[in-house]
Amino acid sequence: MNEIKLYDDREIRSVWDNEKEEWYFSVVDVVGVLTESANPRRYWSDLKRKLKEEEGADQLYEKIVQLKLESSDGKKYMTDAADMQGIFRVIQSIPSPKAEPFKMWLAQVGKERVDEIIDPELTIDRALKTYLQKGYTREWINQRLQAIQVRKELTDAWQDHGVNEGREYAILTNEISKAWSGMTTRQYKDYKNLKKENLRDNMSTLELVLNMLAEATTAELTSAENPVGLEQNIHTARRGGTIAGNARKEIEKETGKPVITSKNAIDFSRVIGDVSKKLDDQNQEP
Repeated sequence: MNEIKLYDDREIRSVWDNEKEEWYFSVVDVVGVLTESANPRRYWSDLKRKLKEEEGADQLYEKIVQLKLESSDGKKYMTDAADMQGIFRVIQSIPSPKAEPFKMWLAQVGKERVDEIIDPELTIDRALKTYLQKGYTREWINQRLQAIQVRKELTDAWQDHGVNEGREYAILTNEISKAWSGMTTRQYKDYKNLKKENLRDNMSTLELVLNMLAEATTAELTSAENPVGLEQNIHTARRGGTIAGNARKEIEKETGKPVITSKNAIDFSRVIGDVSKKLDDQNQEP
């Protein structure tokens, strides 16, 4: 999916890779914005030659891919593009005042990450502040932080039972998701019109609770039955998700409403804002 993103009213062509869940950006467009060069293609070509001489440049070239992007003439041409990590690496090599805010941001993020490794409690504090700034209720935040703990307990159980982090975790997560919600993680994200955003951050309280139930149940079954390897854990994951799926169906039967909602964090924040405004208006009435 191609999109045009704007930075300082300048267009940056981008492509969303649904499978990898990554945005890819036109390197030439980013270079043009940061350098204000009259010929950004030539600037990028010269910069590539310079980077080839630098140690570690191979890591950058691994991040650069050729994608068909629409040009000003309306036709599509193969163009250098990179994911966010690759774009940050390009930015670091550009001596431009406009690049400095990006570099300062990267330095700040790096420092915060080191601080959080030293003191993991800082990660929780930062998450709490971020959720509050985004407009989530404290009740929802408490559930979300608990969900993080439940997820950690589940992945620890998987690690102890012969499951490899990364692709195999994703496979098991999809099995749990399908069993309780009827959708894979990617299908669930698409239903909520999400790209790279965290799915759990866009769940309602009830969705979050049922997802926690599915993962907590899977963790308990894993510890009790000791499945080993991916195939055995897939069976356990399905059973754990099915228990939460049965709970979802019972709730829907009693309430007459679907638990799964297409609403995302933006919608939830809007609802919270509307309720807060109504309460303020009521308090101001004589």
